[in-house]
Amino acid sequence: MRHVHGWSASTKRKLKSDNASAAQREPHSCTSMADHKDNIDDFKVQTAKHPNMGPAPLRPHSEQSRDRASKRLSTESNGTSEGGSSTPVEVTALEESFRRFAIHGDTRATGKEMHGKNWSKLCKDCGVIDGKNVTLTDVDIVFSKVKKKSSRTIVFDEFKVALGELARKKYKEKPGEEAEAEVFKLIEGKGPIIAGVTRAVASPTVSRLTDTTKFTGSHKERFDDTGRGKGKAGRVDIVDTSGYVSGYKHQGSYEKKVTKPTVGKPM
Repeated sequence: MRHVHGWSASTKRKLKSDNASAAQREPHSCTSMADHKDNIDDFKVQTAKHPNMGPAPLRPHSEQSRDRASKRLSTESNGTSEGGSSTPVEVTALEESFRRFAIHGDTRATGKEMHGKNWSKLCKDCGVIDGKNVTLTDVDIVFSKVKKKSSRTIVFDEFKVALGELARKKYKEKPGEEAEAEVFKLIEGKGPIIAGVTRAVASPTVSRLTDTTKFTGSHKERFDDTGRGKGKAGRVDIVDTSGYVSGYKHQGSYEKKVTKPTVGKPM
């Protein structure tokens, strides 16, 4: 009986502690149920206002990241931001020619800025410099005029301003817009001319080293009198297997004497 009474007392203490904890959780549970009810009421109101609105299906994280990457690439290719504030940029033939000359001779160039050296090459290769109305000095002066004071390059907008200055000097008899259009036509679709850049420069030293008539020793045997190489015969001793001794000058004459034309005898 004493054991049963002890067990009953411990059970009573446990039940009492459970009731106390339940009483502490009751306000929180009531609050959470009230919040849940309010959320349901709000959802019903939104559903009544927008009958077609439904829960959006959850998509895998990989598909979402792929969509963001494709959207970024499309906006970069069209020249627009993600907000769609700017208009698509179309690269004109004049801008493409500017980019070709801007990256000429510089592997680190981005094509957005042009140095004075490439600017002079563009005016020369495209025929803007004629030696009369537009000279190389005029080109350098215009470049220094349109560029920023602390900069050594020009951008595309400054490039067009510089072409406008040269157009008015080159076509004095035409209005400003027509003159600019004529200069633009000279440049559109053009690229830097690189013909003859790797041409070898003749020098006395190189000519002396390549003159085969002055070669001596075994090197002399590799070329004939005209300076043309003999090939393998000039590099390797070829063994004569004809059967004649060296220095014999009548090689092949015996066959000519023995071989006689056959004449038909009368029957």
